[in-house]
Amino acid sequence: MRLYRRYASEIVEASDLCPWAERARRQGRTRERVLLQPDSENVMPSLQAIIELAASDVDVALLIYPRLHMGRGAFERFAGRIRDADVGSRELGSAPFVAAVFHPEAQPDMSEPERLVPFLRRTPDPTIQLLRGSVLDRVRESIPQGTQFFDPQALEALHEPQPSLRERIAKANLITTVKIGVDTLTRRMDDIVHDRQRSYGALVQYSEQYAEPTHA
Repeated sequence: MRLYRRYASEIVEASDLCPWAERARRQGRTRERVLLQPDSENVMPSLQAIIELAASDVDVALLIYPRLHMGRGAFERFAGRIRDADVGSRELGSAPFVAAVFHPEAQPDMSEPERLVPFLRRTPDPTIQLLRGSVLDRVRESIPQGTQFFDPQALEALHEPQPSLRERIAKANLITTVKIGVDTLTRRMDDIVHDRQRSYGALVQYSEQYAEPTHA
């Protein structure tokens, strides 16, 4: 949880990458749940966590999996199974959260805004972010879709499809990344990764040192 909070503070909030993260934290409506399962076969612990979080006043929840050693693609499939099981257990359209996958394995790709998203989601451990649907709706409503007055010559633009909220956030974050510098963000993320390695390495050494001896 400490490592995730470093990422949230030093990357997301410091760079203003998310329109809901800081507000939810300041209002006490963010929760982290650490799930210590070593494999991805069992989705029940995650489903139980979602049920408990849905019944609370939480707007943003993080399911953190420090023992799941798998690549991004495998973790995305695991998250997809959790999503499908959760949605399948509810009435159509009643799922309380929308989910996003965060994973430590990602290289910066600045060619398009959407291609940069995985890099900006480089959490120290595989993580699923749950955002309450009502919060997402409020964010959509708070971002202007156009101006109050318009140039008649631009009338044709009204018939063009408007970019989605995800697309607008991705574009803004690409601009922010260029401004801050991708090398600067990479160094900040790498420092959190090194912190993770030191912390978990020390935990393993402590466990081995004080483990009860086995007897034949």
